Amino acid sequence: METYGYCRVSHVQQHVDRQLLAMNELQILPHNIFVDKQSGKDFERTAYKKLVKKLKNGDLLYIKSIDRLGRNYDEIQNQWRILTKEKGVDIVVIDLPLLDTRLHKDLMGTFISDLVLQILSFVAQSEFDNIRQRQTEGIAAAKARGIRFGCPIKTTPDNFAELVSQWKNKQLSTKEILEVCKMSQTTFWRRRCELGLIKRKND
Repeated sequence: METYGYCRVSHVQQHVDRQLLAMNELQILPHNIFVDKQSGKDFERTAYKKLVKKLKNGDLLYIKSIDRLGRNYDEIQNQWRILTKEKGVDIVVIDLPLLDTRLHKDLMGTFISDLVLQILSFVAQSEFDNIRQRQTEGIAAAKARGIRFGCPIKTTPDNFAELVSQWKNKQLSTKEILEVCKMSQTTFWRRRCELGLIKRKND
């Protein structure tokens, strides 16, 4: 039997320190701890897929809380079934000892565990939906206040066509025209295309 741990946060900027600490306290070997920094909306996650491939009958899997496993109600239920029924893996939810498949093998225990899992899965998806709704409302409110999102649009000099003509006549080097226009070479080429300043493919 092997013991594994699974940790997840939604973004690369977030930290898994608290989850890793819990795994280390359980003395789970570092190479048996799998970490994803992806949304919990589905299970298309690199580390999770690798974990599932390694899990075999009789293995034990720890997760800190059910929302670390996922945020989609149906998918959580499905993955739980795959892990416990098809692969024969025991799962322990650290923050809720009631969800410990090693302890509930009888009919009543299984019923209680399934019921708790459904409730927590519902809460996990509800929180996810609420977060998305707040983000959408926040972005809409910011846009209404005139706040722009994304990279700032680079302006093209008023005499861009003249500068391009000087560059073509070798009066300006590529380095010089990029510095004058304050743009990258890729942007320079794109602006020429947009303004119809390229007549031939290799111009």
